[in-house]
Amino acid sequence: MMGLAIVWSVLLAQIMIALAMAFALYRIARGPRAQDRILGLDTLYINGMLMLLTYGIRTANTLYFESALIVAVIGFASTVAFAKFLMRGEVIE
Repeated sequence: MMGLAIVWSVLLAQIMIALAMAFALYRIARGPRAQDRILGLDTLYINGMLMLLTYGIRTANTLYFESALIVAVIGFASTVAFAKFLMRGEVIE
């Protein structure tokens, strides 16, 4: 009984994360400013990381946890680079 509840809760979490990814894609496409688009991109990579984590829980495969960690590190670095580019106009001084 408990195993079935976990399967359904992970599936529901994946559906909600997919919906959040769709909203983030909408923000990227329709954002009125560049800051809104970067915020949408930041949200999209976080939701992608969460999707990898829930898929790793669902399949009981640890490879997805490691790939989610890599996505988190690369996403953080890209957000910092985009923010620096918007503030100063260049990434590397």
